[in-house]
Amino acid sequence: MSKTAALAGHLAARLRADGHTVGETAVRDLPAEALLHADAKHPRIAAVVRTIEEADALVVASPVYKAAYSGLLKTLLDLLPQFAFAGKTVLPVVTGGSPAHVLALDYALRPVLTSLGADHIVQGWFVLDRHIEVGPDGVRLDPASGDPLIRVVDGFSATLGRPLLKEVS
Repeated sequence: MSKTAALAGHLAARLRADGHTVGETAVRDLPAEALLHADAKHPRIAAVVRTIEEADALVVASPVYKAAYSGLLKTLLDLLPQFAFAGKTVLPVVTGGSPAHVLALDYALRPVLTSLGADHIVQGWFVLDRHIEVGPDGVRLDPASGDPLIRVVDGFSATLGRPLLKEVS
């Protein structure tokens, strides 16, 4: 399991503890051929699109590669209808190997989320991958990243009008 996926699962557990219904989708588990051929009618892709349509809010988590969110996430976002995030609150979370990657949050991911019509994009958060430790008992976060991230997630949780959340990572 990737550190980003483990972090997304950790955040999902925190949101569940706040009383939200959370679904998780790992883009890397979707059929590659359907994604690469932009086959929005493929049953698994169509199911993800429906899940996003039905969600009140989304956590969008991605590792940073080459100063931007992952290409795999990009392939999914490209398949979504133009205003797929309309009426939704979105929390962007990115992980990366260097503090220089923090800019990917506001200069690469946030504009795409805005273009998809997100009503409200809350303050996102960047986590250095070395601050994420994945073990048999779950995820441990270095307090330097973990403490502020939890405050951001708790703020996101508080902005939701009713407890229903779907997650894409």
